Amino acid sequence: MSNTTARNAELAGRTALITGASRGIGRESAIALAKCGARLLLLGRSTETMAVLLKELKNDGASFAIDLADPDSVVGALAKVRNHIHGAPDIIVNNAGQFFVRSIEKTDVADFERTLTVNLASQFAIVREFVADMRTRGSGHIVTIGSIADHQAFAENAAYAASKFGVRAVHEVLRAELRGSGVRATLVSPGPTDTSIWDEIQPDTKPGFTPRAKMLAPSAVAAAVRFAVTQPTDVNVDELRLTRS
Repeated sequence: MSNTTARNAELAGRTALITGASRGIGRESAIALAKCGARLLLLGRSTETMAVLLKELKNDGASFAIDLADPDSVVGALAKVRNHIHGAPDIIVNNAGQFFVRSIEKTDVADFERTLTVNLASQFAIVREFVADMRTRGSGHIVTIGSIADHQAFAENAAYAASKFGVRAVHEVLRAELRGSGVRATLVSPGPTDTSIWDEIQPDTKPGFTPRAKMLAPSAVAAAVRFAVTQPTDVNVDELRLTRS
């Protein structure tokens, strides 16, 4: 159980695995779930950053290095998680991803494939690793962080859109397969969110892009995650779409 002084104990005794936990939506989701009493299992590139976060939250969870572009790294990290908790986590927040803006003719096939690996295949691998245990246990919650791009296409967005439409499809299959099992699945699809994913793109300088000051805050997406996973166990929040008001 978490040592965090929790706002409440809605998630006390539960473990929450979060990818991309060193920054942005992943970090904010970790903070939100820790405040509800969850024990954190953080996956990301920077173990040092994640260790600092656990210390700040006074959470007795663990962090694991992972490169979502490397299938062997994913397999190794998931094995470490399984060994650490002797089974499957109670909650999975599949968050990590990569994004770039480029026209189709200027998009290298290798970059397209890498985006599909990071944003789609790695998420599938994480779900596949633990979903059978969740089904056997009769409980668990798989939260997928999608995007406005999982249901609306934008120019210069082929790789990201393909990955996010795929993520949405996997979520829909999960709902069909898990309905009635006690295992829940939620898709959270935010509009543009002010994270470091925009640093290289610099949307404030590009016509037609949402300025960062008018984007969603990562904490708003984390609040949606918290809402979904703290509902009564017989309630499934199928999908949440978030936009800036």
